[in-house]
Amino acid sequence: MERGTIVKVAGPLVVAEGLTASRMFDLVRVGEQGLMGEIIEMRSDRASIQVYEETEGLGPGDPVEGTGAPLSVELGPGMLGAVYDGVQRPLDVLERIAGSYLSRGISAPGLDREKRWAFTPIVQAGAQLVGGDIIGTVQENEVIEHRIMVPPGVSGELVSIAAGEFTVTEPVGQLRLADGTSRDLIMMQTWPVRVPRPHARKVSATEPLVTGTRVIDTFFPLVKGGVACIPGPFGAGKTVTQHQVAKWSNAQVVIFIGCGERGNEMTDVLMEFPELVDPYSGFPLMKRTVLVANTSNMPVAAREASVYTGITMAEYFRDMGYEVVLQADSTSRWAEAMREISGRLEEMPGEEGFPAYLGTKLAAFYERAGKVETLTSGETRTGSVSVVGSVSPPGGDLSEPVVQNTLRVVKVFWALQDTLAYERHFPAIDWLTSYSLYLDKVRPSWDADVSPEYRARRDECMAILQRESELAEIVRLVGLEALSAEEQILMETAKSVREDFLQQNAFRDDDQFSSLKEQDLLLKTILLFHEKAIEAQAEGAPLAGLFSAPVRERIARAKYLTIDDLAVYDEIASDIETQLVSEDGKEA
Repeated sequence: MERGTIVKVAGPLVVAEGLTASRMFDLVRVGEQGLMGEIIEMRSDRASIQVYEETEGLGPGDPVEGTGAPLSVELGPGMLGAVYDGVQRPLDVLERIAGSYLSRGISAPGLDREKRWAFTPIVQAGAQLVGGDIIGTVQENEVIEHRIMVPPGVSGELVSIAAGEFTVTEPVGQLRLADGTSRDLIMMQTWPVRVPRPHARKVSATEPLVTGTRVIDTFFPLVKGGVACIPGPFGAGKTVTQHQVAKWSNAQVVIFIGCGERGNEMTDVLMEFPELVDPYSGFPLMKRTVLVANTSNMPVAAREASVYTGITMAEYFRDMGYEVVLQADSTSRWAEAMREISGRLEEMPGEEGFPAYLGTKLAAFYERAGKVETLTSGETRTGSVSVVGSVSPPGGDLSEPVVQNTLRVVKVFWALQDTLAYERHFPAIDWLTSYSLYLDKVRPSWDADVSPEYRARRDECMAILQRESELAEIVRLVGLEALSAEEQILMETAKSVREDFLQQNAFRDDDQFSSLKEQDLLLKTILLFHEKAIEAQAEGAPLAGLFSAPVRERIARAKYLTIDDLAVYDEIASDIETQLVSEDGKEA
């Protein structure tokens, strides 16, 4: 190993001399304790290193050792259900080694070297294989089948393969390469986190990512392979909304990154997720989840590493053919870490002190999302990575650089409002400023799987909410009575959309998740009341009678119904017909 010497220490930034053979983004070991660091700038033989652990006690003259390899993650059986820090050290293993308070320099491999996994081959000796081909499977748990693949960039003839129980480092087969040499195939891959994993090609994503949250699924949908951001001020519910997506989305694998998060919020995740039952499999949610925990009191440099660690894991499961959703909470704290390191490197600052390459870094991260055809020599296999990143702008200012640079690359914008959160409106997504550019993409799926009228109902409700906003100022100034009868009905309908459809109860099992068909039925019911109320009023029915009709209470409780309650929906529709219209045109 190449050795150098520290000449300067500035917080998490260490400058060393003598690393002439090292390259940008190589991993190094710093000091006598072997602290993990990464080279982020090279000037002749002087290397600037961001250290992923506390640098207290380091000083000039201390040694630095180059490893000759970039920061990488280990990919293989044993990832699901694990809790890692930002550089893929398993926190449960570190706790067993050092206790609850981790000492500096402590390390452990990302995958268990001792555990044996039952490997079942699906190819035979003599097969011609390329990178990405699946050679066998490991049933990692009751939910996910781990598919063992040939590493990208490797190809040749399969000489031998065996079934049985193996550790992740033991050969399960052997490949004869084109140059005549042989290579052992093991169940573990190692991949540099800053390099996107290769794929055959990207394809258009059209299948909606169903989250069970009505304001998201109906008004601002995300596709499998899409990108979304959730900006909002402190206390608006960014983390809670991301938890909901992680819990209830119809993705097959969930990667949750707590990037600079408060410790109590990561504790909520660690305590809650193992207790949650996956609505799709019936098993604990952690069976298909990987957690990357990098709390706000951990070294600032590790925040950047945690984001890349998580997206590399997501790409690995994507390459198996799975649909993955990645939650990054929050990218603002990642950007703040970049700003701090950039300042210590004495780089020219950009807007609000952030580095000039902030937009490039964010775009490169979000670009790793998408639906792809994976590398394989056999039948076409597709997988996807959907990315949802939260942004925490100071004071909720959506014009600040991290939000604006994020909006340039994402296609879904779920804007959180603290005023809605203070009113106990959950989720606090502002329907007037949020948007989704995937509406036309998901429409064929909606037409086929939900209803041909679903998109039209969504658009009609959106128009009602926008008209309500326009009329709200008049109501505040002169009162509701100043509006026409039809406008008063519209205001009541808008209130029903807000309170009965958009608002959900995160603590009621029958309201945490709504399928798309349930959402369509609820919209249909609300709009039927709106239509019949306008007709009844035109025929002379008094507004007070319409608004106090007993069916209003049934509509308000309809969000607790399920798709199995079709008869109840039919009863509500019948009540609307009978209670709002009578033979003489008056309220019944």
